[in-house]
Amino acid sequence: MASLFISDLHLSPERPGPAGLFRCFLKETASQADALYILGDLFDAWVGDDDLGLPFHAEIAAAIKQLSDSGVPVYLLPGNRDFLAGPELAQAAGLTLLPDPARIDLHGVPTLIAHGDAWCSDDVNYQALRAQVREPDWQRDFLARPLAERRVMAVALRERSEQAKSGKRPEIMDVNPEAVAGAFRIYGVSRIIHGHTHRPARHHHQVDGRDCERWVLPDWYDREGGYLSCSEFGCHTGKID
Repeated sequence: MASLFISDLHLSPERPGPAGLFRCFLKETASQADALYILGDLFDAWVGDDDLGLPFHAEIAAAIKQLSDSGVPVYLLPGNRDFLAGPELAQAAGLTLLPDPARIDLHGVPTLIAHGDAWCSDDVNYQALRAQVREPDWQRDFLARPLAERRVMAVALRERSEQAKSGKRPEIMDVNPEAVAGAFRIYGVSRIIHGHTHRPARHHHQVDGRDCERWVLPDWYDREGGYLSCSEFGCHTGKID
C-alpha cells in the first residue's frame, strides 16, 4: 500500500475537466491507497467555509467524503488559494486539516510536507501579501463580509496575482535553495514533498553531508493530472489514465 500526494488542482465550476479527472482519481486510484494527502490549492479559491453553499464545492466535498468513509484517511494542508479552509469543510469532506508545513513519518522516512509558497522567499511582494492574509485580524474582517463580496475580492486578488507574475523572472517565483536547506535542518527530515511552483521534479540535496530528496508535485491546471506515490520502497510519480 502507498500514500498518495496531490496539489494545485485549482478546481472550479468554470473548468469541469480537472474536476471530472479528480472524481475519477478518487474512485480508481486513491481508493487503493492507504492515505491521500492534498497539499494545497484543492480549489481555485476558498473564501470561507460557507463557500460550501456553492453546489460545485459541496459535490467535491461529498466525493472526498465517500473516499474517506471507505476507510482511506484524507488530509488537506491548505495552500495560498484555500488557506481559509476550516472545520466545516473538514467535516463535510471527512478529512483532517494539517498545518503548513507538517512533519510526518512516511513508511519509516521522516518527511516534511508543505504547500511550498513559504519557501519562495525571493518573491518579496508575494511574501508580504501572504503574511497579510494570514493575520487573524485580516481574516476576521474578511470573513465578516458577505459571501458574494468575498468572491468578488478573491477574483480581484487572482487577477492582481496574475498581473504581478507577468513582470517577474521565473526564478523569483521558485523556492529559495537556502530556505529549503533550512527546512531540512529545522525539521530533521531527509525528504520534502511540496507543490505550488507548478514545476514537477525530483531534486537531490546535500544538506550538512546528508543526502536528501525533494519532490515537487504537478499541478492539474493545464496538465492531465498527476500524483506522487510513496511506499516503503520509495516514491514515484503517476498519471491518471
